[in-house]
Amino acid sequence: MMKPSSALRKLLVKGEMLIAPGVFDGLSARLVEQAKFKAIYASGGAISRSAGYPDIGLLSVSEVIATLEKIVDATSLPVIADADTGFGNAINVHRTVKAFERIGVAALHLEDQEFPKRCGHLAGKSLITASEMCQKIRVARDALSDDDFVLIARTDAIAAEGFEAALERAEQYIEAGADVIFVEAPQSLEQIQTIAKRIKAPKLINMFYGGKTPLVPIDQLQSMGYQIVIIPSDLQRSAIYAMQQTLNTIKKDGDSKAIAGQLTSFSEREAIIGTADYLDLDSQ
Repeated sequence: MMKPSSALRKLLVKGEMLIAPGVFDGLSARLVEQAKFKAIYASGGAISRSAGYPDIGLLSVSEVIATLEKIVDATSLPVIADADTGFGNAINVHRTVKAFERIGVAALHLEDQEFPKRCGHLAGKSLITASEMCQKIRVARDALSDDDFVLIARTDAIAAEGFEAALERAEQYIEAGADVIFVEAPQSLEQIQTIAKRIKAPKLINMFYGGKTPLVPIDQLQSMGYQIVIIPSDLQRSAIYAMQQTLNTIKKDGDSKAIAGQLTSFSEREAIIGTADYLDLDSQ
């Protein structure tokens, strides 16, 4: 069976357009695979929020890895993981990358914010120097033993230093060894188009409703040359809304019968998580 990292790299080499919905636990990862997507994005922000914390670098690397292990175990799809800043300096990056590779993720992205970071669509971000980020990328590449592992470099420089600075950083990160470039939070269609024209490496873009980046149809992004579209928080946002509606009904009526049609059935739930497979294994 092909390694997830090899499967992901093969898709990128073929030029396929990958839409990777953001997940935050094993259940959401299973749902993405069952919906027939070809890749999964393990969103650092969604993982943090699932623990009850905002996306401002409050979770430790060990806490993130514990969640990633469950996500990887729950799916056969390649998992693209959010490694934030590497959880510290270049030495921390070395340890983080080796740990992420060991648990079976297929790709990760490192960003050039100072540690602790904050969500790419929040204000008040500050960056490390481009040279320090390049060193992190080189350290990450040296830490990897899997040649097919996909290393993604993210820059948050648009908000902190301006659009041209972001492009210059992206070009330096390619030279340092990044396989894919992720310029976070472009603020107009023109910026999205300019990134596509200027950056020759494979490109990842973040698309979600309500962020700083305008939504662009997938076919247009593909024609520009983007290859990976991550949608980090939409699954979690929809889950939050559904849970709030259910809680309101239970609070009002004492049970959820009034919205029974909106609930996954008991048998459907058990099928999603593969209960029968586990019970069959137990019976053997």
